[in-house]
Amino acid sequence: QVQLVESGGGLVQAGGSLRLSCAASGSILINYMGWYRQAPGKQRELVATMTSGGITNYADSLKGRFTISRDNAKNIMYLQMNSLKPEDTAVYYCHERGTPRGVVGFVDYWGQGIQVTVSS
Repeated sequence: QVQLVESGGGLVQAGGSLRLSCAASGSILINYMGWYRQAPGKQRELVATMTSGGITNYADSLKGRFTISRDNAKNIMYLQMNSLKPEDTAVYYCHERGTPRGVVGFVDYWGQGIQVTVSS
């Protein structure tokens, strides 16, 4: 079984930085990975994605402030968040889509979500 666990969230002042981590257990071939967030009363939105080949994509409003990365040796995905704004306040979720060994097709995995609160 595969599990994703986020960590590193919390409360930070506007203009500050925070790094989220997503630790993955299990062994699968990852095709796609990313971070999403959902604020109260709003839909879940894409924050950043990375393909298995290392191609990244970011929400337009977050380019230049957020950086997605991965430590393949440790099976940890990161989201570095700089110059945080109150509107960044949300629950952040990590996501991976991969193919378990011996399985045809793919499976989506989600973390439990972690709160990020940016105060003004």
